Amino acid sequence: MSSEKLTTVEELQANLINAYHEEFPNDEPTICAFAPGRVNLIGEHSDYNSCFVFPMGISVGTMVIGKALDDQENPKCYFRTLAEDLKESKSFELDITEQIKPLESPKWGNYVVGVLALFLERIKPNKKKSFRALISTSVPIGGGLSSSASIEVAMCTFLEILYQDEYAYDLQLSQVEKALLCCKAEQTYANVPCGVMDQYISCFAKADHAILVDLTNSNVKHELTSGKFAENVEHCQQAAKILGHKNLRDVSSIDELEQGRDKMSPVTYRRAHHVITEMQRTQAGAQALENKDYKEFGRLMYESHESLRKYFEVSCAELDQLVELARSVDGVFGSRMTGAGFGGCTVTLVKKSSVEKCIETIKNNYKGKATFYQFEPSDGARSIDLKKSNDK
Repeated sequence: MSSEKLTTVEELQANLINAYHEEFPNDEPTICAFAPGRVNLIGEHSDYNSCFVFPMGISVGTMVIGKALDDQENPKCYFRTLAEDLKESKSFELDITEQIKPLESPKWGNYVVGVLALFLERIKPNKKKSFRALISTSVPIGGGLSSSASIEVAMCTFLEILYQDEYAYDLQLSQVEKALLCCKAEQTYANVPCGVMDQYISCFAKADHAILVDLTNSNVKHELTSGKFAENVEHCQQAAKILGHKNLRDVSSIDELEQGRDKMSPVTYRRAHHVITEMQRTQAGAQALENKDYKEFGRLMYESHESLRKYFEVSCAELDQLVELARSVDGVFGSRMTGAGFGGCTVTLVKKSSVEKCIETIKNNYKGKATFYQFEPSDGARSIDLKKSNDK
């Protein structure tokens, strides 16, 4: 028994180049951009509360290939996704001479259109470029591994390459500005009240490293929408306001929360309890890994999961069972749900010698059907040279 075979960056590129040649015979793409997904080791539902998170980039991600087009009289942009399980159109064209608004359809297009719209605010109207872009991702959709941020950051990286010759120095995006732009695009075009963690790690990730991210003063505005996720965001904001703070990051301790408990609803209290204790666990977890104290980090992972289950109420029976099955295996240090919750993935810290035993135990006892991924910490967003591929 082994983990799922992952599509490599090289395979992703080959698939996109083949698709490009099929759609545009006798033409060659000139730009290739890649951005990774992420897994958050600890620090869940912390980012939009300006607290600490502890993610790492993973070896799957989103790639965008394409080229600038010559038609600058009436600049239009063409997008196509290679995703196979979509029920809506896989391609669309966008007129960038007009104001860019969120798309009614296809919905997936808003993750790239939002980035394009905000990026073009930095470009003079007479410098806007037509282009075509093909998009493919190897990040499992809906698994809590941040496929959306990888799409946004890959698109932004593509645009940086496209416009690099047009940039004045003061127009160039810093990595922080890039992450914030992509986050704002998801909030305002895809209408998701996300924090900036996913986009940040997709930009900054480094091979062989997890990164402790301090999200103080991110100044990210959350546009609340319907749904459980948005309700939890709102509860956190309410708790902070009741306690006299801008966000829960500024709450000094659980004691301070207890003093204000009678002023808030039970659900608001529970959400705040998780966030405040999770901030403490994340800082302690980073120190534990730096000390190579895997047993302590694992203990904090289990605590995190229990808090997400009991106080933030975003776990589910399936995630709880996966954590408990992992806990039963010798060589597993810790396990917890990762991502927004209500499904998706768990992340497990396990000795290499115990990986197969962990997989076997879960496969034989889990009431559903699980898929397994093994990741190494990987680099963040980058351009990839197409010349070698085109020379083949």
